[in-house]
Amino acid sequence: MNVKTRPSFDTRLARETALPLQARELTTLQINVGKYCNQACRHCHVDAGPHRIAEQMSGETATQILDVLRHHPQLQTLDITGGAPELNSNFKRFVSEARSMRRTVIDRCNLTIFFVDGYHDMPEFLAANQVQVIASLPCYLEENVDKQRGSGVFENSIRALTKLNALGYGNADGTLKLDLVYNPLGPSLPPPQHILEAAYRQQLMQRYGIVFNQLYTITNMPIARFKHDLAQSGKLDDYMDLLVNSFNPAALPGLMCRSLISVGWDGKLYDCDFNQMLDMELHDSNCGHIRDFNFAALQNRQIRTAEHCFGCAAGAGSSCSGALTRAG
Repeated sequence: MNVKTRPSFDTRLARETALPLQARELTTLQINVGKYCNQACRHCHVDAGPHRIAEQMSGETATQILDVLRHHPQLQTLDITGGAPELNSNFKRFVSEARSMRRTVIDRCNLTIFFVDGYHDMPEFLAANQVQVIASLPCYLEENVDKQRGSGVFENSIRALTKLNALGYGNADGTLKLDLVYNPLGPSLPPPQHILEAAYRQQLMQRYGIVFNQLYTITNMPIARFKHDLAQSGKLDDYMDLLVNSFNPAALPGLMCRSLISVGWDGKLYDCDFNQMLDMELHDSNCGHIRDFNFAALQNRQIRTAEHCFGCAAGAGSSCSGALTRAG
């Protein structure tokens, strides 16, 4: 049987830059507080769900993270993800203490968490602490969202966005910032971000009276649950070919791994959230855990890469803050 071979990401990188991928200014601590979630989305690279309740960040690890944040003012942003990050018992502590340090706090929210018993007050808590909400909404059509994220998710997402708007989120002044995330329903690259954002604004306002600040388009990574679905449907090779053939050197300067460190629920450090899910630890094992945090070494580290990295460098590029160029 013939096995298709493709150039590695490092090989393609060397052809473009003659240099390995290096970190640059380190400004963001992105923490994955656990894989426990009230949803089980088909595209989820974390493979999160209601069954992952045991993989949760402890109070001890939370304290170590907050100590790092306190001692390194260069880390301007605490980016909290999951699972549903709000389900972790340390979530409100992270928000309160990081905001007291005058850090920007991001909550990567699935929106439906607001309707889980015990979390009905979460929108008010987020607003009171001026937390930036980045919410997943892969389409403005109910059928497409429910297909990817589960029955009833779209309806609850619209209810949640309406509630956030009522609290002041999404207004043009940006005081309470509400950003939305789009990712394709299948094995394709996102459309141009600025064009899709305009469509989202028109449709969400016209249909539901909803406003937001920005739309981020994010490429589906060929890992975990999404990769399994691709393999099962016989589309994995075609998708990988698409990513490799769409490599865009202009996306390289803005790759998220160059300005953040990803912290796992157990305190291990990774170059990005995707490497974390693949258990690809840092090159330097001497600073591989939050308790051994070494800012200088991490800011100058060489980044580990693999074939999934083509997802971040394809087309217009993809990062935690959306497209990296207007190409694609």
